[in-house]
Amino acid sequence: MYEALASAAEEFFAQPQPETRRIFHGRGHLYPGLEHLSVDWFGPLVLITSYQDIEDTAPLRDAILNADKHEQIEAIMLQYRKQKGTPTVMLHGDEINHCIVEEHGLKYEIQPGVNQNAGLFLDMRPLRAWLMDNSEGKNVLNLFAYTCSLSVAALAGNARQVVSVDMSKPSIRWGQRNHELNGHDQRAVKSVPHNLFRSWGRIKQFGRYDTVLIDPPTRQRGSFDAEKNYGAVLKKLKQLTAPGATIIATVNSPYLTDDFLLHQFERYAPQCRFVGMMERAEEFQDQFPEKALKIYRYTSS
Repeated sequence: MYEALASAAEEFFAQPQPETRRIFHGRGHLYPGLEHLSVDWFGPLVLITSYQDIEDTAPLRDAILNADKHEQIEAIMLQYRKQKGTPTVMLHGDEINHCIVEEHGLKYEIQPGVNQNAGLFLDMRPLRAWLMDNSEGKNVLNLFAYTCSLSVAALAGNARQVVSVDMSKPSIRWGQRNHELNGHDQRAVKSVPHNLFRSWGRIKQFGRYDTVLIDPPTRQRGSFDAEKNYGAVLKKLKQLTAPGATIIATVNSPYLTDDFLLHQFERYAPQCRFVGMMERAEEFQDQFPEKALKIYRYTSS
């Protein structure tokens, strides 16, 4: 049953893996019967996310452990995404709820199994790489910053300043720790731990922005709904951006089509020119790309 997963694990662990990556992306519907599974490497932990119950977990555990040629795996955790409270069970080793992982040479704090998300979205890996290469001297605004991984990547790319906005104060504090892990100059880090729609005045105080990152949740109860509220964010771009600024905007909903955001920009930010879509990470290939994460790049006039 787990042949495809075992093959992916064998290929992944054939050599030492110092950096965090997705090992297996069953959610991409390319492996029949395994659409409910995702497997991530947060060394030394393997985190399996399942969207359905699994009666016998031993074959799943063994498919991964048998691939561990270099004895890198200390623990395997299984998280049930659809169960109330997203509970976790240990399939191997002792529970690891906190670790520091690396990606592109940068360090990030991870808390697997504590909440629904571990603290670093691995499908955003290409965007973090892009920011490291395209942030020299830029004033960067990161909306819906979560744990500020995009801000970390931008500052690692020698951004002049990063401004992270998220209504969750614990997430912003987590992001601050991520900056500290990477030895960033705290004078270049600004945080706005408030509801975005009540913070525009504060955000404007940090100047016009050369790069604006908009990576919202599809739906966050009481604060944001992509279908209803995305336009309200885009309407503010004219007041926030410097001439020629880059806007990176994402949609991660199977129910919002490729042209949803294109139409939103046309209506609410017509001064912005569509440049193109960013390619997704190869390990996140999807049979239905229109339903997967979509990253759009725009330039403001």
